[in-house]
Amino acid sequence: MLKRLRRPGLLAGLGLLVGCGGPNSLSGSVEELFSLEVSRVEVLRNAEALQVSYYRNNGLDVDLVVRLSLATEGLDLRPGSKVNLAGTTEAGVARTTVVHLAAGEPARVFAPVDKGDLELDEGGGVDQPTRGNFSLSFMRGDGFGAGRSLEGRFASLAMDAGFGPEPLPPP
Repeated sequence: MLKRLRRPGLLAGLGLLVGCGGPNSLSGSVEELFSLEVSRVEVLRNAEALQVSYYRNNGLDVDLVVRLSLATEGLDLRPGSKVNLAGTTEAGVARTTVVHLAAGEPARVFAPVDKGDLELDEGGGVDQPTRGNFSLSFMRGDGFGAGRSLEGRFASLAMDAGFGPEPLPPP
């Protein structure tokens, strides 16, 4: 009889774990600085970057919880491959920048990414359903979020960011 009771409880617990976060979610120790609650996600793409923005409805305002911008110079950004989020591109641009902007507050640019990766599960091109995840930590020091971590999952139609020298090549 005990085995019967444990199994449904175990299955319910697993269901909760699988359901945690959903397709658009944020977590990590930056939550000590501000809420990581997310209402919607927007993905923008062009020949130079992939940008994932997490928004939260906040009364009459909409906060930009986190915007992760990935410079794609020299990257093979396709489903199934992991991309290093740290460092700079060959042109010397930060590979990844992260920003937070809550209503009534100044924009806060996070410290440089110390280590981390991003992986697309699907899409990545303009007008494609795009799904993936990232995990990163920020360099220690004095910058905003220094020494903290941030993880995210995202799923949204990638929209054209509207700039760049030419359209993206087909995937």
